[in-house]
Amino acid sequence: MPRGALQNRQDCEDFIRGCLFMGTGGGGGIEWGMEMLTAALDEGLSIEWVDVSEIPDDAWTCTPYGMGSIAPPSAETLAQIERLGLVDRLGHRAMEVAVQELGRYAGVEIGAIVPSELGAGNTPAPLITGVRLGIPVVDGDYAGRAIPEEMQGMPYLYGKNSFPLASVDRWGNVVILKEACSPHMLERIGKMLAVAAFGTCTIAATLLSGREMKEIIVPGTLTRCLHLGRAIRQARERGDDPVQAAIEHTGGWLLFEGEVTGKEWEDREGYMIGTTHIKGTGRFAGHGLDVWFKNENHVSWLDGQPYVCSPDLVTIVDQETGEGFTNTVIDAGHRVAVIGIKGLEAFRSERGLAAAGPRYFGFGVDYVPIEEIVG
Repeated sequence: MPRGALQNRQDCEDFIRGCLFMGTGGGGGIEWGMEMLTAALDEGLSIEWVDVSEIPDDAWTCTPYGMGSIAPPSAETLAQIERLGLVDRLGHRAMEVAVQELGRYAGVEIGAIVPSELGAGNTPAPLITGVRLGIPVVDGDYAGRAIPEEMQGMPYLYGKNSFPLASVDRWGNVVILKEACSPHMLERIGKMLAVAAFGTCTIAATLLSGREMKEIIVPGTLTRCLHLGRAIRQARERGDDPVQAAIEHTGGWLLFEGEVTGKEWEDREGYMIGTTHIKGTGRFAGHGLDVWFKNENHVSWLDGQPYVCSPDLVTIVDQETGEGFTNTVIDAGHRVAVIGIKGLEAFRSERGLAAAGPRYFGFGVDYVPIEEIVG
């Protein structure tokens, strides 16, 4: 049966590179993702995923993910942690505990793990959680990119409940959310738990049968991330343009090239929210691109006019290496290329745009499909 694997450090680096690219500025950091993967390799664990067809229809599946802001902790936050005498008891293993707690509460055996999204940290985390627990991890996810909220995922789009859920933070606090009155309140409660935990917590949620999971999953995305990361690296090694290699591999478009002139941001209610400003260079000289993010990039303006927006993807990468940036680290002086990719067709529906389009994020901008903008 179809199966993917990360067999060595090079595979892990390629996988992280592809996940980072598809994370569109969010999705967790490279260091966190690589630390989890290489630790598992060093322990001799087999890092594998399985084709969706291998999961029985009657198996229980769940989705573990990180919840919280990607903003770096402030000095005040670090002082509060020290003042309370908090000790990191669980670290990267908090997600394993969350899966176990959810299964225990629901009285079911978890038969498969489904990543919620793509990202340099947020895809390796559920992958390694499954590896360590001996639970198959599906080659696919529920967003086809990184997303900031419950509402931008396929379970929401198709009316699937994400409760009950188990939340576990690195300090060892365990919370069961039995029921939520709406997906928006479930998202809010989860973010408040992350705020209470001084940044992030891990959650196990979305109990679905194998049959239900197969109806809504975006299949094959883990394999595609591995191949994308490999294509970017190999282009560099050949002396080819890695940005062009990424564009060809994803079927995307070059939206802009330039130098980051600044970034303003704030850590608000469990999200990193802000705007990156880019001054055009080369054939884009004399133009400017602004990219608004809520953890991930979602709305852009070219010379002050609305440009590519979610649910289509806006990814900012290093102009020379093709390596993606998270919004945590991108800063003034970085020379970048901006790549646009068509998002999931399902989110171009009325319900999808109401949850993932620019108006959902508070902007008076009508969504226009990327292929109409750049075609």
